[in-house]
Amino acid sequence: MARTPIHPPPVGAGEGLSADEFNAVITAVTNAFGDPTRREIYLFVRASSREHGVGVTAGEIAERFDVHPNVARHHLEKLTSGGYLTVEVSRPSLDATRSAGRPSKRYHPTDAEAGIALPFKHDDVLSGLLARALDTLGPEAAEQLADDVGYEYGRSLADRMDPTEGHRSVRAALTAVADALTAHGFAAHTEARGNELAIVSECCPFGETAQRYPHVVCALDRGMIRGMLAGLYGETSPVFEASRPEGDDHCVARV
Repeated sequence: MARTPIHPPPVGAGEGLSADEFNAVITAVTNAFGDPTRREIYLFVRASSREHGVGVTAGEIAERFDVHPNVARHHLEKLTSGGYLTVEVSRPSLDATRSAGRPSKRYHPTDAEAGIALPFKHDDVLSGLLARALDTLGPEAAEQLADDVGYEYGRSLADRMDPTEGHRSVRAALTAVADALTAHGFAAHTEARGNELAIVSECCPFGETAQRYPHVVCALDRGMIRGMLAGLYGETSPVFEASRPEGDDHCVARV
């Protein structure tokens, strides 16, 4: 069974990062490892996987750390949403006397520790290529392409977080999306706004590209959120009511 990791910003020195980018990296690491029990769980999963090569289950974590299985699953899902763990799902074999059981989930570490760089930072050559391509496409085609690419990437992130979960509550799904966005440099969290929920991002990892092409970058962000929610909850139509590239303090996607 193949396991494809999510690639969040790994841990290390933040040379060359702006203040916002540095804060986003710290937020990503703190979000995943700020809880001491979660740190110990991650180290245990990593050591167990290296020793046995089979990953661990939520039940094993609950027994090892003397916590309720739901608490164990919360910690594992937080690490998975952040891209530090990935899920391997196997279905129990059937025989003549037993019916199909619930799929077994085993959590494995990813290679998220290798160096530090926000995933969307790129060199000058790629930046120039992207700018030329966007100018050639025109605004409408570029926004549609960005939305499509973001949606496909969001769906792939949702599949890697948990291929068997397509029916979470909207609040649980939004929390997982915010964790994944945080791991990608957005420093995101969820909050209630009236009768709706919103994802608030305090940093935009696209830098100068976002300033030059705000509508395209926002379409990409919106597509990512829509794709992740489609995989974790169901099809939605998030609406951006605020955008940092357009001068607002935060990016706000209302769902």
